[in-house]
Amino acid sequence: MGSCGVLACGFTVFVALWVVRGAVEASPPCDFPAFYNFGDSNSDTGGISAAFDAIRAPYGESFFHKPVGRDSDGRLIVDFIAEQLKLPYLSAYLDSLGTSYRHGANFATGGSTIGKPNETIYQYGISPFYLEMQMAQFNQFKQRTADLYAQAKNPWERSKLPVQEEFSRALYTFDIGQNDLSMGFRKMTPDQLKPSLPDIVNQLASAVQNIYKKGGRSFWIHNTGPVGCLPVNFFYNHNPLPGDLDEGGCLKSQNEAAMEFNRILKERIVKLRSKLPQAAITYVDVYAAKFELISNAKREGFTDSMTVCCGYHVDYTHVWCGFKGLGVNKTEVFGSSCKNPGTSISWDGVHYTEGANRWVASRILNGSLSDPPIPITQACHRH
Repeated sequence: MGSCGVLACGFTVFVALWVVRGAVEASPPCDFPAFYNFGDSNSDTGGISAAFDAIRAPYGESFFHKPVGRDSDGRLIVDFIAEQLKLPYLSAYLDSLGTSYRHGANFATGGSTIGKPNETIYQYGISPFYLEMQMAQFNQFKQRTADLYAQAKNPWERSKLPVQEEFSRALYTFDIGQNDLSMGFRKMTPDQLKPSLPDIVNQLASAVQNIYKKGGRSFWIHNTGPVGCLPVNFFYNHNPLPGDLDEGGCLKSQNEAAMEFNRILKERIVKLRSKLPQAAITYVDVYAAKFELISNAKREGFTDSMTVCCGYHVDYTHVWCGFKGLGVNKTEVFGSSCKNPGTSISWDGVHYTEGANRWVASRILNGSLSDPPIPITQACHRH
């Protein structure tokens, strides 16, 4: 069969999207009683802070008015997901103090990778709680909470525990992969890293299959963002050549590796849909949202995308956000916050501000950057 012309193909795509949109509008909103998240610092709500040194001020200052285990001045995308689903913010699985898991749990930890890490948290901040470990924690969590629920003597004890029948109706979200790339870049060129990406993606697919076997049916999977746009890349790389940068002013080779990861992930999700016939799996193009924001920062009301809000960054002298160190004149300085975090995209050179997270969430939660193009409130429906 010959290929269709541009107009015919365009019309076919339009009709397909129109059919999906019509099906979505005819479908009732999903009644997710809980959601469970797996990931890295982009969605960690206190895991790494509970396991190791607590995240310090000024983290959390804009919304929570104190550090709450999030690598931002306020809310993360996962917090905006909770708000959209009308569910409480997720408690970290590793945080045993004052937590409730009635409506879900968060297994993400800052520095987590999909593949087994070959670095420690003391070298480059890479978490020991990689995705396979997060799966083991989830399996244990599911079994242990079932036992505790059965042993509970009164409603109050049960009120902080998940209802076992609701695991099959919960939403399972993933936001992980960025650290696999950054860890690889420290040892290899982006081109050398690319052959390992299919295996990394297969490990993410295995995690989805594990949850499916445990009864999970609804999955919301973020691809990885434009890692080449993180300002930390330029802290010590003072003079990148013009050919090294893309149209967004980011490291081209790193972004190309991220796009290759995302291409493989999207193809793998298509195969998963065939293998897991009862699953509703949504692929979410977070890369597109973040790159759009970075490329149009000033038009969207933000300062330059490479400007870092928190920390001391003067003449290539860097003191990390929340830490003390020596400034350019060799006097002690504190890595404090900028006056208006809401207009910055980058909080600390690696993570996004609440304002940027809110902007990205507004682009992805409505389904306009998803495959299939459904909002998160409809993510239980298969199309």
